[in-house]
Amino acid sequence: MSATSSHAAPVSSRRADELLPAETSMGTVTLLVGDLDLMTRYYRDIVLLDVMRAEGNEVILGRHGVELLLLRHDPSLPPGSPRSAGLFHTAILFESRAALAAALASVAVKAPGTYAGAGDHDVSEAFYFTDPEGNGVELYFDRPRSSWEWTDGQVKMGTKWLDPNRFLADHLTDDARELIATAERPTISTPALAGAVVGHVHLQVGDVATARDFYVDRLGFEETTTYGSQALFVSAGGYHHHMAMNTWNSAGAGPRVPALGLGTVDIVVPTTEQVASVNARLVAHGVPTRHDGAVLRVNDPWNNLIEIRAAA
Repeated sequence: MSATSSHAAPVSSRRADELLPAETSMGTVTLLVGDLDLMTRYYRDIVLLDVMRAEGNEVILGRHGVELLLLRHDPSLPPGSPRSAGLFHTAILFESRAALAAALASVAVKAPGTYAGAGDHDVSEAFYFTDPEGNGVELYFDRPRSSWEWTDGQVKMGTKWLDPNRFLADHLTDDARELIATAERPTISTPALAGAVVGHVHLQVGDVATARDFYVDRLGFEETTTYGSQALFVSAGGYHHHMAMNTWNSAGAGPRVPALGLGTVDIVVPTTEQVASVNARLVAHGVPTRHDGAVLRVNDPWNNLIEIRAAA
């Protein structure tokens, strides 16, 4: 049988009650940090997020009223091992190439040593960084969904060369260039800095088969792309991926022990009734959950904490 290709996302063969809602999105990612001031400065002054709240041992950063990162100070924790399960990267999705270029230029000027690479992934253009405590960061822009290519239920996501200097030459605006050159931190009202959301969260796991059993068969995502036993990409509603799991650094890793790094991954569904439905499905699959009526908390097989909540 020949492969079938289309620019439209495939229609699922699974029942609606087996899936997360099509409107599912990613919420705030919590990072447990050892140096709160250092990490705040990196995400505020270099990645160009805004501090939305700072209370006690927590700082919340975002864009245009949307919370993206919660930094929680916990200096009692040891650094995480790069070979353990946990966070591969938090991926921040920008609403324009110009906004992405502003953040990319800011990092290039102020913290070039944190740059880790770039890639044209067919569905998106992405730039990668490592924050001061070793957490991966992806800054990216999506191409229109109408250009994504699906073949037999898998979306085409490759990695081609993406020149950061060419990207900046094509998309960095004069307003953004001026703001980055000044000592004063741009504010949330600056037109050059458009909105952003957490587009996806990529995890390190011990094995892909166990990840598929939890995130697809039990939690209710759909598989969108897989790279054999090395990586799995999953989504709701035909997005290229809301989450991914790989074993590139962590093959065979067991459950996480308390350490700096990933604290919580938030998944947002439209209603509290849908949160309850996800809880019922997980319980039916024998997955231990904590559900207080508003927020559903569940640990994946590597002790990554997932919180599922209704949109505000």
